[in-house]
Amino acid sequence: MREGKVVLRAYLGGAAVLLALWWGVALLVALPIIPAPDKVFAKLGHVFVQAIAIHGAYSLWRIAAGLVLAVGIGYPLGLVMGYSQKADRLLAPLVYLTYPIPKIALLPILMLLAGIGEWSKILMIFLIIVFQVIIAVRDGIRAIPEETYYPLYSLGASFVQLFRYVIFPASLPKFITAVRVAMATAISVLFFTETFGTQYGMGYYIMDAWLRVNYLEMYAGIVVLSFLGLFLFGLIDLVEHFACRWQQ
Repeated sequence: MREGKVVLRAYLGGAAVLLALWWGVALLVALPIIPAPDKVFAKLGHVFVQAIAIHGAYSLWRIAAGLVLAVGIGYPLGLVMGYSQKADRLLAPLVYLTYPIPKIALLPILMLLAGIGEWSKILMIFLIIVFQVIIAVRDGIRAIPEETYYPLYSLGASFVQLFRYVIFPASLPKFITAVRVAMATAISVLFFTETFGTQYGMGYYIMDAWLRVNYLEMYAGIVVLSFLGLFLFGLIDLVEHFACRWQQ
């Protein structure tokens, strides 16, 4: 409870600093392109339910679907590569060759293969997250000292028991960190992908408001996108708090 209050105060303090800087820049520039925060939040209150909420829901769904797909495929691959040296020698070159490719450069290919609908956007999020998950899980498992397994081997433990009591707890912190790092890039790329072939999503909403020269709605969309990122990072921190208690 006390730790939650400390975190909440830190978030509120950071938000206060950002609002103060925003207000100062708005007063200094004194142009419609940088409206004051009070005007933006007033506009947000008027348009959130009738317009922005549905766009935020679509963006959140795409991120969640891409994350689930990346974890469902990336974690088992990282597990196999970390536990088996033969599998690592076979799969590591494939991962290293494809990981450095800028994922945004693959967007035209994804649109040609999967269409301009939901799948191309979900697959883009998947490609951003999955490689970091694979490498983080593999490195987390390979960092486990070999002696850790010996007592369980001597007791006749199965692989499921090894996974439950040794491998999963050891790889979990690095796995969560990889998801946290990849999430920021995923949100940024999602914004770009939502400007193509869709009428829903925060990227579409912000760009549409910009083209209509409606700066209040544009900034309202940016604020919602920021809160969406805050929600996702807070959720990841909450999962880490309960799942990795030994780190505290």
